Amino acid sequence: MSKWVIVSGVSRGLGHAITMDLLAAGYGVAGCSTTLSDEVKALQSEFGSRFFWQATDMGDSDAIEAFVATSIAHSGTPPWGVVNNAGMSVEGILSTLPLADIERVLQVNLTGAIALTRAALRRMMRTRKPGRIINISSITGSRGYTGLSAYAASKAGMDGFGRALSREVGRLGITVNSIAPGYMKTALSAGLDDKQLDQIVRRTPLNRLCELSDITPLVRFLLSDEAAFITGQTLTVDGGLTS
Repeated sequence: MSKWVIVSGVSRGLGHAITMDLLAAGYGVAGCSTTLSDEVKALQSEFGSRFFWQATDMGDSDAIEAFVATSIAHSGTPPWGVVNNAGMSVEGILSTLPLADIERVLQVNLTGAIALTRAALRRMMRTRKPGRIINISSITGSRGYTGLSAYAASKAGMDGFGRALSREVGRLGITVNSIAPGYMKTALSAGLDDKQLDQIVRRTPLNRLCELSDITPLVRFLLSDEAAFITGQTLTVDGGLTS
């Protein structure tokens, strides 16, 4: 039987790339997102029952709990791992940002990730087997960026959550790690214009932006048996930008 991994935010971008990579490696994937994108439809068509999808608002804890329960009913087994990838951002100076927008970012990016992990972890712990939790955070969580204070707070929170949780579940052989990508050309960086992206590239020792293919193999590695002794870490993948 294939190991199953829960991945949030699979409709596009990094979440879709992670899902494709894991399915190609033989995992079963239970994915969620708010919209049924053409990319998700293609995954359903290509991988059949090895890919499960359910519309889920990461700001709704009841919907998250229902997604985890339904996905396990589909796969017939608790998940081996969870990849907390879903995220959103609002850009603007803090003093002018509507409080509702700030709360939504924190709810989706941080509270939603914690709720998804909690729901999955309760099932994982019953098996008394090892497992993997991976949080997709960001270098903005440690370094910040003008206009992204709410987003940075949510990502820093994910890193802190992962470190604390790793101490709780390590005795069970469950590892918890974060991956902090550098700047990527995805929907989340749409607020950065070409000039800003060029400036980031010039400040990066490896002279380019982070790409999806820089992250997917690392996710796969952290899910593997070979990564069993790595936990409580935030792995930065930014081409040396924060070095």
